[in-house]
Amino acid sequence: MPHETRSADDYDMLLKVVLIGDSGVGKTNCLSRFTRQEFAQASKPTIGVEFATRALTVDEDLVKIQIWDTAGQERYRAITNAYYRGAVGALVVYDVTRSPTFESIPRWLTELREHASSDMVVMLVGNKTDLTDQREVSVQQGQALAEQEGLMFIETSAADGSNVEAAFTRVAEQIHSAVRKRRLEAQQQGEQEEAVPVPRGNSIPITVQDAPPQPQPSRCCAG
Repeated sequence: MPHETRSADDYDMLLKVVLIGDSGVGKTNCLSRFTRQEFAQASKPTIGVEFATRALTVDEDLVKIQIWDTAGQERYRAITNAYYRGAVGALVVYDVTRSPTFESIPRWLTELREHASSDMVVMLVGNKTDLTDQREVSVQQGQALAEQEGLMFIETSAADGSNVEAAFTRVAEQIHSAVRKRRLEAQQQGEQEEAVPVPRGNSIPITVQDAPPQPQPSRCCAG
């Protein structure tokens, strides 16, 4: 069935992905660029939580990504903690022109790991690469941190759209692959259980005794 004829609720997989990072790193613009192809030069800080959705085709499955934009301002962190629950992916964003936003990434990762699933797909994103003359965090620094923390890594520009599509798509593909793998393993496990419906019991040792000796005929003679 062509995907364009399917309703908004007719999808094969729903993925909740969160955007986290310090205020002003461009999370909201990454979200609007990916979902609506929009960019606001003077965007206001997010208060609380916003979210938007977009559908992608991944390996012939229609995958609906629900992206939550969590506020980076400290006073809203307690509010946003609850929104980590149920998320299967996260983009941790910093601003390549502001090194303090990069230095705070370990703190965001700690919070993420405290409130989210341990098998969540996480990507480190260095945003605002279009501001080349203002760069304070090198590509190598981002790659090194991602490798150290076991994260995917990419640099983006929400302003000109560079790699924004790739960032969300790679996260979606990674999650989709992991979910498909778990479903396949569960299916195979179910088939094995059907093939052996009766559980194997404990073995019972059986001792075979020797046959009793046969009586011998008397050799005595009549006197």
